[in-house]
Amino acid sequence: MVVTEVGSANAKYGTMSDSISKIRAEINQLRDAKRAEQCHRYFKTHKGGYGEGDKFLGVPVHELRKLSKKYRNIPVSEAAHLLRSDIHEERLLALFILVLIYKKADPVSKKEIYDIYLSNTEYINNWDLVDSSAIQIVGGYLLERDKQPIYKLASSADLWERRISVITTFHFIRHDEFEDTLRISEVLLHDEADLIHKAVGWMLREIGKRDIKVEEEFLKKNYKEMPRTMLRYAIEKFPQEKRKLYLEGKI
Repeated sequence: MVVTEVGSANAKYGTMSDSISKIRAEINQLRDAKRAEQCHRYFKTHKGGYGEGDKFLGVPVHELRKLSKKYRNIPVSEAAHLLRSDIHEERLLALFILVLIYKKADPVSKKEIYDIYLSNTEYINNWDLVDSSAIQIVGGYLLERDKQPIYKLASSADLWERRISVITTFHFIRHDEFEDTLRISEVLLHDEADLIHKAVGWMLREIGKRDIKVEEEFLKKNYKEMPRTMLRYAIEKFPQEKRKLYLEGKI
């Protein structure tokens, strides 16, 4: 958990409202035991897996997105309460709602959502939760601000905070700002987690879609020491012959 200047950001979000009860009832009606079992395998909730101990109800993502639009006008405090659920789909729905609220929020509310997000990273603890929210909320808030918070996340012992750090930079990439992605990629170059290798490679590939020279300058400097998965993701869109040269270390 990254502590923001609103250190007690969670204190006022502890009471469950009627809206939360209704949301949970609707989610429960959509549960699917077979799909839940598939989710437990897919998101590696077994002992020692990256999602160890997480609980799924088997609710399809498209149904959660429908619910997020239905409940997009609930108070931020209620979405924050839902985010601290032990049910994966409830946390994902909370993030979908917070993203929708953030898009139309005033500056004060955006700051509140950003602070809540970074004060609750312990609940944003799988790749789908990170990837569906960090770009819009953390990236959106920090675009024109000091980027130091993502460097703090990149140095975290927590896998998901490190993933937030690099995925956040997708928002900057979309605005043709690549420096922070490249710097974060260097920080994470020797990370041991496969999910970080994939995330860094993905962001480098996104840079290449916009400026191939920038990506290749980074790759030529670092590709021989990059994890194989990271490199494969980064060069996925390259011509076959060039991919082969990179993989064989002949660039």
